[in-house]
Formats: sequence, structure tokens, C-alpha cells
Amino acid sequence: MTRQPTPPVGVTFGVLGPVTATAAGGPVPLRGHRQRLVLARLLIAHGRVVPVERLVDDLWEVPPDGAVGAIRTFVADLRRALEPDRPPRQPPRLLVTEPPGYALRAAPDTVDADRFEAAVGEAGRLLGGELPAPALTALDAALGLWRGPAYADCAGALWAVAEINRLNELRMLAVERRAEALLALGRPDEAAADLPAHLASHPLREDAWRLLALTLPTG
Repeated sequence: MTRQPTPPVGVTFGVLGPVTATAAGGPVPLRGHRQRLVLARLLIAHGRVVPVERLVDDLWEVPPDGAVGAIRTFVADLRRALEPDRPPRQPPRLLVTEPPGYALRAAPDTVDADRFEAAVGEAGRLLGGELPAPALTALDAALGLWRGPAYADCAGALWAVAEINRLNELRMLAVERRAEALLALGRPDEAAADLPAHLASHPLREDAWRLLALTLPTG
């Protein structure tokens, strides 16, 4: 197996809202909607190779003539934007070519969705260990990563639906675990503050109804 180059540090990606990339010098310029879709599609693959033909099918309902060439142009532009200091003829380390397509080798913890998921899981372990204060800190930081709907640029794209739904489910779980942490800390009024709006949007969340009931005065 060919050893892949180590991905560069300092490039981070945001998908909990519009798709973004940020380098040490600031936001990475992304040119146009379809280039953002290419980046989003590669991020959703979580490092796996996405074939060129799959990219074509995902970006266009009816691919135009020259669609494969357009994908190659999008990828080349993304490479220049993500690794502007890469020397000529030096192989890319981040957006790599691997037959039959391309893969984004993002370093661990450089995607906000991955950090969010890890924080929600860690909060669950802290709550299970009766440590609500650090769980609340982790959940507040995690929920603060959201800037809008997940993969906001990809609304309606069939290839994005499963990942968007998965992240939305994790966000609902985070809201409920935050209420659980506040209840454990003896702060029922704060726990109750976000639950009604949460339930208005997601009325079938049984655990949220249970938590809301626990915030009500007894006796």
C-alpha cells in the first residue's frame, strides 16, 4: 500500500452551517456553489475515495458535456486554495488523487462536526460518571460550534441527507444532555429554558418530555 503524505496542519473545516475552510491566514476562498459542493461531498466521505463519476452524478442531475473536466478544475482550484504554499511538482497532502477519484485527508479534529460528535460522546460518559459540571462545559462548547443548519450549502442534495440527519440527531441529543446536566446541578429553571422550543420542533422526543417533567415543581 502506498503511504499517503501527512496532511498539513492548520487547515480546518466547518460544516455545521455553510461549508467553510480556514487556514492560518484566514478563510480559504471557495469559488462558487459547485466548488463548495465538491468540498462538502469529499468531507462527507470522511477520508474515503469518491470516484470522479460519483462526483459528476452528485453535482448534476443531467451532467453537461465536459462535466469530468469541470470536476478536475474544481479539484485543482481547491488544492491551490487549501495548500497555497505547496511547491511545484510536490504531491498534494490534503486533497489527494487516488484512483478512481479523490479523497480529502483532513487531519483529526479539523472538522467541526467531528469535534462536536466527540464532545457529545464525552459528555455522555461524564454524565454516566456523575460529573455534570464538566459535561455541561463540553456541551456548551459543542453547541456553540453550530452556525446554522448542517451542510447548509447542500440542502436538498440526496447524497447529503443521511449525514445531515445524523448530525441533527446528535444536536438534539446534545440539547437533551445539556438539560440533564443542568438538572443534576440543581438548576431546573435553566434546564427548562430550552426544552419547550426543542420540543416544538421535535415533538416525538420522549427523553425531552421526561426531562421537561423533571423541571416542574413537585408537591
